[in-house]
Formats: sequence, structure tokens, C-alpha cells
Amino acid sequence: MKNTPINYQIVKQKIEESGVQNIGKASIRELLKVVSQIEKETGEKFIRMEMGVPGLPPAKIGVEAEIEALRKGVASLYPNIEGIPELKAEIVRFVKLFLNIDVDPSGCIPTVGSMLGGFASFMTLGRLYEGKDTTLFIDPGFPVQKQQHHVLGQKYESFDVYNYRGEKLREKLESYLSKGNIVSIIYSNPNNPSWICFTDDELKTIAELADKYNVVVIEDLAYFGMDFRKDYSEPGVPPYQPSVSQYTDNYILLISSSKVFSYAGQRIGMLVVSDKVFNTQSADLRRYFSSDLFGRALIFGSIYALSSGTAHSPQYGLAAILKAVNEGQYKYRKDVLDYAEKAKVMKKYFLDNGFEIVYDTDIDQPIADGFYFTICYPGFSGEELVEELLYYGVSAISLAITGSERLEGLRACVSQVDRNQFADLAFRLKKFKEDHPYNG
Repeated sequence: MKNTPINYQIVKQKIEESGVQNIGKASIRELLKVVSQIEKETGEKFIRMEMGVPGLPPAKIGVEAEIEALRKGVASLYPNIEGIPELKAEIVRFVKLFLNIDVDPSGCIPTVGSMLGGFASFMTLGRLYEGKDTTLFIDPGFPVQKQQHHVLGQKYESFDVYNYRGEKLREKLESYLSKGNIVSIIYSNPNNPSWICFTDDELKTIAELADKYNVVVIEDLAYFGMDFRKDYSEPGVPPYQPSVSQYTDNYILLISSSKVFSYAGQRIGMLVVSDKVFNTQSADLRRYFSSDLFGRALIFGSIYALSSGTAHSPQYGLAAILKAVNEGQYKYRKDVLDYAEKAKVMKKYFLDNGFEIVYDTDIDQPIADGFYFTICYPGFSGEELVEELLYYGVSAISLAITGSERLEGLRACVSQVDRNQFADLAFRLKKFKEDHPYNG
């Protein structure tokens, strides 16, 4: 019997019972289930870092607006599939004030979370041109977006950007785009899981190549304004959230309400399609849709088939949140700064106990403290480390499932860790170090 902070036999048993062949390669949801079972059996609370879910109360403005909308009877009515006018108008204002871009309301579409926005975008773009059928992932990235491609039967290619920052990015991208089969590029900024942030020069490079090769850039802004090294939260005042949309018209933005407004449970996101992409015409779309116009195929083909629109009351909730943000009444950054503060403390605990940060810089700048950070421990692969940490009451996912080539690493999310767990985290990591001495 090994003397670990969490009962060794129970952890081993639950791993075996899970049916997952290699727990180190488990999906986020699979790992979540196993950890929950261990917690229930042992009565011990884990340091849960496996799932990127908000750890803060939802924006109160949205909750109140939803309640009011429900009282007025919107639950009995189907919302317009294109979105309620109030929300579309506030999305237009939001992207102007915080990204400094102009988009027609027709291209500002509420979706059932950014997950659906991405899925609908992949579905439509993959059928835009018969000869262009592949998405290029700039990894590491959100694993479910590749799962969406598998479900759709669509092709993708990917590379880990870690070794291709700065000027190296151009040549690497062009090696893929020059083949002529890429229809879209996708990445997140700030990045899930590494928390790297592309520089303005890198975004310009992506934009220039998107224009050169007629490729649509899908920019996942799930963590909007959460690179806390700068304050992007003042409406209409620079600096603006860095975005490829400032340098090209070939873009689709996925803007989530889940993290920045802690509104994950209502499953509502914003799909922002540039005027140029929205109005792109291609006869090849008629193979699958009733229209040859991209925007109409997206809304009345893909989104209609997937969800027939977005739930009514959350649209009123998000509209109210955006209105307050746009008018400077709700300072969302003050709330989410909590993540950066926790990340700073938690990183120190890991570093003090022999762990290392995997993605540690943005080219020549230290990585920001934020929603995620990445860790490794000498002598362990990422898969091995996922499993071994379970016996110490710490859960995180392997970078291997994110498309990263840094197979020694894990992604750690700070949102679900309470500050009153910091002492437990420190104790468990100290015990881990004692049990796994490393002499280089």
C-alpha cells in the first residue's frame, strides 16, 4: 500500500473501472468523471484543474434581464434564428468599442455557445469551395474542435506553434497554405491551453497570408480581454483586444460569454462574420445549401439544421450585459482578474516543488498569469503525470490531447480551485516532490 494523500487503492480501482485504456490520454469529460468518482468514494476534495469552467458568479445584469424577459413570456416564443435585434445591435457596438472593427448586424449572430458557432462555421466553410476542404489548426488548441471535424467527416492539418513564433510563423504557415487545400485557419488568442498570445506582427502575418491564399481565419476569442498584462476593457479606448480582424476582412470571430462574463450555463456565444465573408458567393455552396451566399448558408442552412437558433431569454441576458459593458457601467475585467491572481500563487507552488512551466514565454516576454498555465515534472511524460497526480489529489489534462508537441506537459486551469485549497495544494505538491526526487 502506497502512502499517498488520496487512498491509493481507491484511485487505482476507479481508474481501472473507468474503462479508459490510458487515463493519461483521457478526454476532459472522461477525466472529470473519474475524479468525481474518487472524490465521492474517498470524501477527499481534489485540486480540480482538468476542466475550463468559470469559477465566478454570473454577471448579475444578465440574470436580471433574463428573469424580466421570462416574466414577459418569451419562453413561449421562438426567437428569430438570426438573433434578437437588441442583441445584434449590442454585438455591433461591442466589436467596434473593444476591437475597433465595423461589422454589419447581419454578420453578428448569437449561437448556442461558441461551440456551436465553431461547428456551424466548419460545416459551412468546408463546403464553400469544392477544391478547398481542409482546416489548419495552429496548435495547441481546444480538443473538441478537432472532434467536431471528425463528426463532420472533414479534414484538418495542424502544427504546434511553440517553435514557430515571430518571423518563423510566416514560412510555416505558407508551407501549408501553398498546397491550395486549406479553406480556413483556426487558433485561440489568448490560447487554450498554453495561454500564449499572438503579437501584432504575428497577427499581421496571418492576415497577409489569409488574403494571399483566400483563406478565412477563425479566431477563437473565448478569453476575450483576459491577457491581463494590458487593460483592454475600456470601451472605445486603445489598446484594443488584439485580433486578426484588425488586419484582414477574411475572418470569423468566436466570442464566448462563458469565461469573461461567467455565463457558461446559458450556452450563448457570439458569431461575428466579416462583411466580406458573409457576402461571399460560391456556386459550390448549392451542393449542400439552398443559397450560394455564405451568410445565408451559414444561418439558414447550418445553424438552422443544428439548433434552429439560440434560446430566447439568454439573448436578452447577453444583450443587457453587453449594453452595460459598452456604456462603461460594467467593468468585467475587475471580476476576472481573480484568475490571474490565483494563477500567480498556484504557479509558485508548482515551481517551488520541482515542476516547470512548459509554455513559459511569448517570444521574449514572460507568459501572462491567467485562466490556464502549463506544467511538467522532470522524468515524467504528460500521460504518466496525469495518472500519478491523481494519487495526490490533483487533476489536470495532458497537453497531448490539445495538439501540442510538448508531450511532457499538462494543462492546469485555475478557475475551480478555491483559495482555501491553497494549503492542500502546497502540501500535496510537497509530498509529490518527496516521493519523486529528481537529481537531474
